[in-house]
Amino acid sequence: MTRAPAQLLAVRSLLLRYLNTDPDVVRDDDLEPAEVGIVGDASHRGGYHCGADRVVTNDYSVVESPRDRNGLTLDASALDVGWFSVRSGGATHSLRSFSVWCVAQCVAGTADSRDIREIIYSPDGRVVRRWDRLGRRSSGDNSHLWHTHFSFFRDSTKAGRDQRPLFRRYLTTIGLIQEDDMPTAAEVAKYLMEQYRTPDGRTLAGSLDALLRPDGGNALGRQVTRSDTVPAARPPYHNSDYGDPAKPGDGNKEWTVGYSLQTITRPGGPPGRRSPRCWPSSPRWTVGIRWTDRPSSAECSPG
Repeated sequence: MTRAPAQLLAVRSLLLRYLNTDPDVVRDDDLEPAEVGIVGDASHRGGYHCGADRVVTNDYSVVESPRDRNGLTLDASALDVGWFSVRSGGATHSLRSFSVWCVAQCVAGTADSRDIREIIYSPDGRVVRRWDRLGRRSSGDNSHLWHTHFSFFRDSTKAGRDQRPLFRRYLTTIGLIQEDDMPTAAEVAKYLMEQYRTPDGRTLAGSLDALLRPDGGNALGRQVTRSDTVPAARPPYHNSDYGDPAKPGDGNKEWTVGYSLQTITRPGGPPGRRSPRCWPSSPRWTVGIRWTDRPSSAECSPG
């Protein structure tokens, strides 16, 4: 079944965070969740919105580039962005100006746009244009008068490459993101847990419990259990993975996964970064995983 990859879900979340200005009310000028799509509906066949189970014979999203042929998986590799209009920095910014800006970055060959195969858009709401890195096509259907389509080379999706930098740069350019407005610890942890996959295709969040179970015959699980390499933000007796301090021999009754990002840095953090919930006890940045005896629920974003 075609699925929405974590890195495009992350782009979707980023755009909605800053362009859906009133999440509790549906507004014409807001970018609403239903207007940002990744996976085509059940009847959709062929193209970058489809994974390997839905592509068609001689599908242009597979056969025209080795980057696509070699990158085909069950992941969709496209993003649709609907209408928005927002005021920032004394100017109005809309889907049209956003699309034109993104095309200009592709034309300029910026590093954060090199995975984009094509952008189908309208600069004025009257004509549809297509920027195609391969130079195969120059237009699209009229649905692109009110939404913009981004196709990403499939090998970048297969590799799990983060596609947020281009879109974050746009939001910074128009003044919606301040230079020090970095992702929160929870956002980074959620992205890491959803992006990386095990060899059988499961997300790390969905399989980490089995991966690290000390009795599962897994070397990593035995190492973590043996060396206790998980950093603690609080004294050990406050962490549930140490069990009841009055009964040190009991330990936990079960291992179910919960996680948090622990940012450990020099006091003040790296230059130009805001580091929420920092513990200045080490000269490096690390990601720690804390085990709890309660299951955690992951927030899911529809495709």
